[in-house]
Amino acid sequence: MTTGSVANERDRHADWFHPCYSEEAHKQYARMHLPVAPRCNVQCRFCNRKYDCVNETRPGVTSTILSAEQALVLVDRVMESVPSLSVVGIAGPGDSMANEETYETLRRVGERHPDLALCLATNGLLLPAKVEELVALGVKYVTVTVNALDPEVGSQIYSWILHEGETLRGRDAFQTLSSRQWEGVHECVEQGIVVKVNSVLIPGINDTELPRIAQRSEDVGVDVMNVIPFIPVHGSEFEKGTAPTRPEVERVREDCHQFTRQITHCARCRADAIGFLGCDQSSEFYKDL
Repeated sequence: MTTGSVANERDRHADWFHPCYSEEAHKQYARMHLPVAPRCNVQCRFCNRKYDCVNETRPGVTSTILSAEQALVLVDRVMESVPSLSVVGIAGPGDSMANEETYETLRRVGERHPDLALCLATNGLLLPAKVEELVALGVKYVTVTVNALDPEVGSQIYSWILHEGETLRGRDAFQTLSSRQWEGVHECVEQGIVVKVNSVLIPGINDTELPRIAQRSEDVGVDVMNVIPFIPVHGSEFEKGTAPTRPEVERVREDCHQFTRQITHCARCRADAIGFLGCDQSSEFYKDL
């Protein structure tokens, strides 16, 4: 498919065009993540960001951190070899919106390759303050990770947040984060940005929260939801936790589906992933970068 026809498809099929938002799209379109955002303003108890584990596939992992200039060189390389590339996104390894490199990278990629859709993933803490800037940059897709609504549950999941120069913990941290997540989601929807909500299913902690998140997502106009199975990560506070079984994940997705469309093909991609979901090509393009 030519670049022009890819752009035309995007106009007709908003979320269908994005391989991470649509099961059909991921069979035809490739995506790439640019690891330009190392800093994070939220500490999730299940997360341990590690930059050098080349054999690990999960969010928050990358083999290198790129500058905006290096990221643009990488996009140029991939464009030459992967004609099905449709989306360029920034998903860490920290929080995309907590790094100025994110905005510079999106600006440069958008100017050089206007037919590529721009995407980012975020915890949502800074989202309300940045929606206008995202619109100006041409960002079409935003994924927000929402893991709880109840402050008692949320305070178990988040260790701390850094907000306006102050470190918040416990209920105060979660309530601040949650209010900004939903404010930002609402504003994105109002601006025509396609929104996906990611929720990490942590057995015994937020099982019953996810259907409530799905219902609220429907209420504010979220396009799609992704239930992500928790992965016990060495070095995190939840490293001794238990991953949900496939039947547990399917049950929660079914409960959520009554409110919001669910995706089931998520590959839990690294922050430096390139190519089709489940078929990473990043090692082919990072040489001599």
